Amino acid sequence: MTYQVTIIGGGPSGLMAAIAAAEQGVKTLLIDKGNKLGRKLAISGGGRCNVTNRLPKEEVIKHIPGNGKFLYSAFSVFDNYDIIDFFENLGVALKEEDHGRMFPASNKAKDVVQALLNRLDELGVDIRTNTPVEAIHYGEPYHHIILKDNEKIETKSVVLAVGGKSVPHTGSTGDGYAWAKKAGHTITELYPTEVSLISKDAFIKEKALQGLSLRDVAVSVLNEKDKSIITHRMDMIFTHFGVSGPAILRCSQYVVKEFMKGHRPVSMTIDCLPDTKQDSLLESLKNQLQDNPKKTMRNIVKGLVPERMLEYTLREAEIDSDLKAANVSKDQLESFVQMLKDFRVLIHDTQSIEKAFVTGGGVSIKEVVPNTMQSKFMERLYFSGEILDIHGYTGGYNITSAMVTGRVAGMNAAWASMA
Repeated sequence: MTYQVTIIGGGPSGLMAAIAAAEQGVKTLLIDKGNKLGRKLAISGGGRCNVTNRLPKEEVIKHIPGNGKFLYSAFSVFDNYDIIDFFENLGVALKEEDHGRMFPASNKAKDVVQALLNRLDELGVDIRTNTPVEAIHYGEPYHHIILKDNEKIETKSVVLAVGGKSVPHTGSTGDGYAWAKKAGHTITELYPTEVSLISKDAFIKEKALQGLSLRDVAVSVLNEKDKSIITHRMDMIFTHFGVSGPAILRCSQYVVKEFMKGHRPVSMTIDCLPDTKQDSLLESLKNQLQDNPKKTMRNIVKGLVPERMLEYTLREAEIDSDLKAANVSKDQLESFVQMLKDFRVLIHDTQSIEKAFVTGGGVSIKEVVPNTMQSKFMERLYFSGEILDIHGYTGGYNITSAMVTGRVAGMNAAWASMA
């Protein structure tokens, strides 16, 4: 079979690339080794699919700390606002939630996937699922894609949209790196990002806080000199193996980068009351203790943080919760306040790259043309999505990057195939 554009990978990036190519009027093939297209999209955002983010373009790029600036050229062609228009034109009404996150009004990821599939159908894109690729032979005037069953497909342009190594049950198993290397590309070191963190601290092993969620806390990653590298203020949760939740996922790549420098374990600190300065909190509690000498310490601090956190910090500060205010020593009070404002967790490891939401590392962006997504080494070879060394925070940023790079790669692959 002969095609003008062949896209390998049926995730958000590949779907968008196939639509963009077919809209230019070229004969387009989309290949995926799985039995269903859009599997990662269907489970994203807890099954609701956070399709993009409505924040200004500069803010979106800031939320893609892994080489987000590379996307400026692509964003000048197709950006997050274009994604919103694109879906609304396909009949998918979107609604905005906290931090600019955009979801389908129906709260169903499958509506997003179905709209993309309907568009592929309208455009007459050939789709082959359950079709693993064995190899790619690059050449002139055609590249040859060899399938596992030895069938050969001739194609003018190829878009590699096969994802990274995260969430492998959706099909991202790192297949594309070898094909990129064969074309002369460098694969930068792969590592997990947006990943839960593992701690061997005694309180984690003893499950003292397991299952406890903290709302709107400030979580910081510290370097070897105990200085904060990054702080994220969001929710988090203590687990049976360590810590997780939005604030932790956002901080995780900075922990991994410290590991890569040879710094392990890495300290994290949790500020349970980020709106109150430590001195003010200490002063306020001191006054309350003086004003209510007969009240128990537990009653005075009740409601300051969740009950289990309170019990744990009181115990660690060696304060019996029934101790009367008049009997709480200065050292005990200072120790208690210190723990609420600077609760330390040592991070020894992360969960595996397969359990991460996003892969860090990938095809070096220095080797890709930013406004076309074409390989600098191979004619008519394009990259899009998570195979590239680009990663963002959760919140619609990775899907935005995938769709933007997919759109640009698909369009340019089509134009090159007509030349």
